[in-house]
Amino acid sequence: MSEQHPEATPMSGREDDGTRLTEPVVPAAPASGSVSQHPADLIRLPVRHNPTLQRVLEAINADEDLHTIWRCQNIIAVDRLGMTDHGPVHMQIVANIALRLLRLLFAKGIEPNIMRDYGLSQEDAEVVIVLGALLHDTGMSIHRDDHELMSLFVALPKLQELLRDIYPVRQRRVVVSETLHAIITHRSGSRPLTLEAGIVRLADALDMTHGRSRIPFETGHLDIHSVSAQAIENVEISPGTEKAIRIAIHMSNAAGMFQIDALLREKLKGSGLEPHVEVVADIAGEADKRLFERIEF
Repeated sequence: MSEQHPEATPMSGREDDGTRLTEPVVPAAPASGSVSQHPADLIRLPVRHNPTLQRVLEAINADEDLHTIWRCQNIIAVDRLGMTDHGPVHMQIVANIALRLLRLLFAKGIEPNIMRDYGLSQEDAEVVIVLGALLHDTGMSIHRDDHELMSLFVALPKLQELLRDIYPVRQRRVVVSETLHAIITHRSGSRPLTLEAGIVRLADALDMTHGRSRIPFETGHLDIHSVSAQAIENVEISPGTEKAIRIAIHMSNAAGMFQIDALLREKLKGSGLEPHVEVVADIAGEADKRLFERIEF
């Protein structure tokens, strides 16, 4: 195992909130008079220092339509295509990771684009990445193919609805546009033009630990994606030594290299985050240590 860094955020050992965080995660209460979701379906994020994000999360947890969209996209992914979970658990994991990444970058003085280009705040940048993370796969409620593009017209009215009572017109339009940009550019090969979009893309790729591949295994749907995901034991996100972010990936065997090389590396490449992220991977299996014990990029 590699050296444990202080303030590392392990992405294994998840409970019902989808991940473990260094900051307590408390579900926001549904708005008064709204339809309350089942407690297991509530999105839990560390939002106590961001009142605007608290309001957004309250609206999300009270939104029966959005929770139904997540169910629809998971039916497509899991039941019809035999893929891994793409429902509210995945959304919550990605949103938590995205917040962690943004806060580590901000701690090193790296400003999000919504601050630099529009004069808005870090709190608004957090709203963008959370909404981008929670809505990035909504197009899968229609089809897996081109779901990034279809997510735009599913997410647009939802964003306008969620933010109507939170932002005035001009700020709302900026937040909506920046969120849609993060959604469309989360696919590999796209070109994120903002720090926030790059964060959402990388956070999506980091939902890779072995428990996340349980559905294909249980349904007998085995491929390189599910087999390689089983090899990822743990992912830790912490402040880096030379860069703002250090991502440490611990694998049980060499199959996990597909997750790292074909998926994570591809999502990091062109994200705009390359100068700020260091990735370290090590392997526990004695037989596979003949191939390598540790890689870095």
